[in-house]
Amino acid sequence: GAYIIAVAEEHDPDVERYADVVFWRPACPTLMSPLVDVVPLQLFAMDMAKLKNYDVDKPRNLAKSVTVE
Repeated sequence: GAYIIAVAEEHDPDVERYADVVFWRPACPTLMSPLVDVVPLQLFAMDMAKLKNYDVDKPRNLAKSVTVE
């Protein structure tokens, strides 16, 4: 199967039981957690793209859309 990657608050023992890789983050208010969680995931995605020799500045299959009023 696939690897499970999680972003979790520090000192959360249940996460290690279910995830193969855990990015730990400090405690923060619930409303702020999506903003805090996205940073390590974005860096992880960029590093994975670099490992696969993809150009991170020119992604494939990204269509440019223009709205004209």
